[in-house]
Amino acid sequence: MRLARLTMTAACLLAAGGVARAAECGNSSGGFETWKRQMAEEARGAGHKPATIAALMGTTYSHATIGADRGQKSFKLSLSEFMKKRGSAAIVSQGRQRKASQAAFFAGLEKRFGVPPGPLLAIWGMESGFGAFTGKQNTLSAVATLAYDCRRTEYFTDQLGAMLTLIDAGTLSVASRGAMHGEVGQTQFLPKNVLQYGVDGDGNGRIDLDTMADALASTANFLKGHGWKPGAGYQPGQPNFVAIQGWNAASVYQQSIAIMGRQIDGGED
Repeated sequence: MRLARLTMTAACLLAAGGVARAAECGNSSGGFETWKRQMAEEARGAGHKPATIAALMGTTYSHATIGADRGQKSFKLSLSEFMKKRGSAAIVSQGRQRKASQAAFFAGLEKRFGVPPGPLLAIWGMESGFGAFTGKQNTLSAVATLAYDCRRTEYFTDQLGAMLTLIDAGTLSVASRGAMHGEVGQTQFLPKNVLQYGVDGDGNGRIDLDTMADALASTANFLKGHGWKPGAGYQPGQPNFVAIQGWNAASVYQQSIAIMGRQIDGGED
């Protein structure tokens, strides 16, 4: 119920998006302060809390986020080069160990969502080294910067609306930190995905994607929400590969997850 209310609140902001998106984007920091004032007015009209609006006004333009957005060169590598760069052999080795040591947990996820351990462990390893590094960038500033930036304004304006809703609800905080594009938690969810697919994996009544249980349960829920069929294959051309494609748009990333997942689940190397 709580998640449904959050999603509905986000939808209210997005419904007002026609005006919000009229705020002028920019390709440098020059217009960011003006843009923030316009977005804050829209957020106020959508009923966001004063403290959340103040947090939006306190964001800073992130040159580091823009640099990362313009420098995503690894997705242009060949599949073998990409997998080597991302440390696929180590991910598979650690993934197998974690699958064995936490067999009951992964069996529970598969029973609940229909997703086997391999793809979840491959994503977990790829995204954060199994939780070892989740990022240090202030999430609200990163998302606000990309919503203002002209390259993907509409997409990240939606993410900003979701982020404000999550701050209102206390699911994320003003101080939340993550990756350069605003991804948070051990499997690096963008704010809108937290709203749509975030679930409580450990039964404590909260969604905290910095914990293993919530992050992996939410990832399994994401894959289920993108068409995962229990028991079906997930290699390219098989039914569940489309769900992996929903996770990341880069072909080399999709194929890497499928290959590492198969190896973790006991398939051929």
